[in-house]
Amino acid sequence: MDRAPGPSVRLKLTLSYAGFLMVAGVLLIAGVWVFLVDDLPDVTSSPDGILVFRSIFLRTYLPAAVGTLLFLLVFGLVGGWFLAGRMLVPLTRITDATRIASTGSLSHRIRLPGRRDEFRELADAFDAMLARIEAHVDEQRRFAANASHELRTPLATSKALLDVARTDPDHDPAELVDRLHTVNTRAIDLTEALLVLGRADRRAFTREPVDLSLVAEEAAETLLPLAEERGVTLETEGDIATATGSPALLQLLAANLVQNAIVHNLPRDGTVRVHTGVHTGTVTLTVENSGERLAPELVATLTEPFQRGTGRVHTDHAGVGLGLAIVASITRAHDGTLTLTPRPAGGLRAVVELPAAPGR
Repeated sequence: MDRAPGPSVRLKLTLSYAGFLMVAGVLLIAGVWVFLVDDLPDVTSSPDGILVFRSIFLRTYLPAAVGTLLFLLVFGLVGGWFLAGRMLVPLTRITDATRIASTGSLSHRIRLPGRRDEFRELADAFDAMLARIEAHVDEQRRFAANASHELRTPLATSKALLDVARTDPDHDPAELVDRLHTVNTRAIDLTEALLVLGRADRRAFTREPVDLSLVAEEAAETLLPLAEERGVTLETEGDIATATGSPALLQLLAANLVQNAIVHNLPRDGTVRVHTGVHTGTVTLTVENSGERLAPELVATLTEPFQRGTGRVHTDHAGVGLGLAIVASITRAHDGTLTLTPRPAGGLRAVVELPAAPGR
């Protein structure tokens, strides 16, 4: 924003200090004069006495008062300028850090020393904001790099298939079409997942009451054929748990959690349990599954885009590596928390906690 130039804060503070000191000086001199008048003999009852009083005032008190006020003015300006400069040193450091950050250098920190006061709180808040922005920018850069890599894979595969078909006239066209269809389907799924992730991050949705128990049941019913195909027992139970948010996004959240639990499970006789609950001010959706034992360090990275708990799985339902990242993004967009915990016997426990709908 373009602004007209104006006096600096240091000059304003200096004038304020000097002006306050001058007012205090005038009041002090006036008070001293009142006390002097009270102590003077009663000489003002006659014209000669009034003249004598004026003469004393003009010859002695007035010059001293004027000199004192001039001294206070100079002292107030010089001292005020010095004090204002000392007081504004932290603000200068904050301003310099802001200018450095505006050039794109987010690693700089103010680290203002001293005990906590208003300037220290502002500097600490600014450092914390820079840390969050730096982490977010780094995350976005990693995401862009990973997304480019994931999108390049199906495109490169399609190009390779077409090159082979062009150089080999006897190649079966039906096989080529089937493989191209599989590759393009994966690319479309990845693109749609990226769009959903961006939509959730922008919070571009209308909020309305949503019963998580119904959302969980619908997700389980939709994915029941996949569970039966993989020999996974799918169980759903819980209380009516009403949150406020987007029905479509919360349905996608539940579907991603259940599908992730089914796909990353035991080769046979696996289980997935879906449970909804109500707590004080919050509602929860919990999805637990059997499976391989997972290290806590690995679980901590599962919500990052394109991370897969057991490596890349070459199946029709392996996903694009954005399932839990989308769940985490949707949860944040609904002001909730996602907690992933490895189960001692193997598998994962995912708990989504959202604010309960008002009046619930």
